[in-house]
Amino acid sequence: MGTNKHSLYGRHVFVFLLAVTFCVALPSATTYAKKRTKPNYGTLKIQSNPAGLDLQIDGKASGKTTADLTSIERLDPGPHTIVITLPDGQQWRREIDLPAGRIKCVSINYRPNAPVAASLCPFPVKLSAPSQVSDGEVITYAAEVNYNGTAGLLYTWTVNPANARIISGAGTSIITVDSTGLGGERIVATLVVDDGSGNPLCRQTVQTSTFTPRTPKRDIVGSEFDTCCNCSYDDQKARLDNLAVELQNDPSTTTYLIAYAGRTSRAGESARLLARARDYLVLHRKVDASRITLINGGFREDDCVEVWVVPRGAVPPQPRPTVQAGDASPAAEGPLKRRKH
Repeated sequence: MGTNKHSLYGRHVFVFLLAVTFCVALPSATTYAKKRTKPNYGTLKIQSNPAGLDLQIDGKASGKTTADLTSIERLDPGPHTIVITLPDGQQWRREIDLPAGRIKCVSINYRPNAPVAASLCPFPVKLSAPSQVSDGEVITYAAEVNYNGTAGLLYTWTVNPANARIISGAGTSIITVDSTGLGGERIVATLVVDDGSGNPLCRQTVQTSTFTPRTPKRDIVGSEFDTCCNCSYDDQKARLDNLAVELQNDPSTTTYLIAYAGRTSRAGESARLLARARDYLVLHRKVDASRITLINGGFREDDCVEVWVVPRGAVPPQPRPTVQAGDASPAAEGPLKRRKH
């Protein structure tokens, strides 16, 4: 017959005829001649083809439509909402302003959609995807194609930005995309569907996108590994041995030692505590001195040493003194008071 197999493309004509006619009836000359009082209400006349459609006026069921104009009288003047449920389940809705003493007519002719011709080209193509995901989630893009041809379809996907990565499904109708590191960006997926015929009408391009909100940055913090108050040197060495093992297990970490002098400790006590702990770690446990940070924390009720293990890039710990410097009464320099073992 010489008809191209793709000639049906473009004939998906949706016939949906909804004709609406309004009529306005004015008071007759006789009415004016008799000088009768103008009615304080209005009238609607409604007709539909086909008849028997559910009718609502101002949200209230008002029976069914008829094939002839049927009067609905004594409606208050002003706007009224008419809703008619069509045979296909859709609703026809209109707002009609009805003046007092007037008649308005509504006539509806409904014709259902004509059957859609079978598509020998991939048409239409619909893409589905989540509108938003969290950074790091896997996004699924899926294509739905109306196609009745016999040739295999070619699916060509591209995603942007460039660092968005297709994990699986390339060349198929469904792909998954890794959103890791794309916080604050919109990922755009573009799909070209082609039946390989060379007919430009049979090459469809569709696009959709997914937004990945920026994840609030959370500060990395260290952990308080140990705190020793009024400790003997032997007790402190045992605790520092545990610290050395922890640092050895994770070479990326560092340690912060924060020393506090007691309210009545001798002057310079916190510095001596720090030096003693550092020397033990470096000389006896062979910890690299560059991984040790010493902080004079001020004063507490008693001598204390806090030990922190801090990952690379973490926020350094801050001293937490409990006694104001002006309230401390350092003892005079003298021999080191011996702590019980």
